[in-house]
Amino acid sequence: MEILFSLDHPSEIQMAKSRSILITGGAGFIGSHLLARMLPENDVTVLDNFSSGRMEHLAAYMEDPKFHLIEADLLTSGCLEDAAAGKDIIFHLAANPDVRLGASDSRIHLEQNVIATYNILEAMRKAGAKRIAFTSTSTVYGEASEVPTPEDYGPLLPISLYGASKLACEALISSYCHTFDMQSWIYRFANIVGERGTHGVIVDFIRKLREDPRELEILGSGRQKKSYLDVKDCVEAMLYCLKASEQVNVFNIGSEDSIDVTQIADAVVREMGLSNVSYRYTGGGDGRGWKGDVRVMQLSIDRIKKIGWAPKMGSAGAIETAVKALLKEI
Repeated sequence: MEILFSLDHPSEIQMAKSRSILITGGAGFIGSHLLARMLPENDVTVLDNFSSGRMEHLAAYMEDPKFHLIEADLLTSGCLEDAAAGKDIIFHLAANPDVRLGASDSRIHLEQNVIATYNILEAMRKAGAKRIAFTSTSTVYGEASEVPTPEDYGPLLPISLYGASKLACEALISSYCHTFDMQSWIYRFANIVGERGTHGVIVDFIRKLREDPRELEILGSGRQKKSYLDVKDCVEAMLYCLKASEQVNVFNIGSEDSIDVTQIADAVVREMGLSNVSYRYTGGGDGRGWKGDVRVMQLSIDRIKKIGWAPKMGSAGAIETAVKALLKEI
């Protein structure tokens, strides 16, 4: 297998030039940061239906001759084969990222995650595209008994329909790679936060506190403890993983520590300059924020560290950076 990008220096990604790249979900949170990182040296096409992606995330690139936009839906569009044709790699980020929705709508993750991934894989097969990088999630591990959790932990027993859908996508990608001689990079993300974030605990807290600065509703017990990673760190890790040249490459991407939900609330309150805020917790006997909420999550990142990548900041630093950025945006 050819290595798509050469990492000649351990602290710097030497980007291959003039590659043709497709990013599904490229107008979204992580996708738009990946676009900004890739576009200077590559020809990049973004495919997005703008259900959660935002046109303003793309505004700075509209006049760049190396940038191309396809407004289409992975479930209904007939242009996917054309979009995949001639691409050196497809970064498949398009998905519904809201873990909580599965409890109220059991089809949404099946359609927007599993079927959408099948459709892009079929388009790749028909177009002869051979490489896919896929954004999976830590929720595929379920409530792991081993923390930090390594990539070879098992059995994988997700407790949310979102996690189940992402694990199904991983299985589809692996099977397509082995059946049709493709190559893949699968990223199992911790919680990614930062500039342009559109959902998640920080966004939730900011909106609630702007509505009522005296009381903050916190889903769960507040003791759920998880790992957080800055989005720019995340993008660098995604590209760094391309150094690996197995047929199917699976990497955890996260920080080396964790932070609980109450500490995140404290950071938001502090950055908003508020005081005497009363916290109201919703957690019942199990302390979860919602059905399918994993209470403790920290990924082992030993595998990606062995090829030379490490996060620039920990969970607390990522949260602080994200809160400052999002307060300006929301």
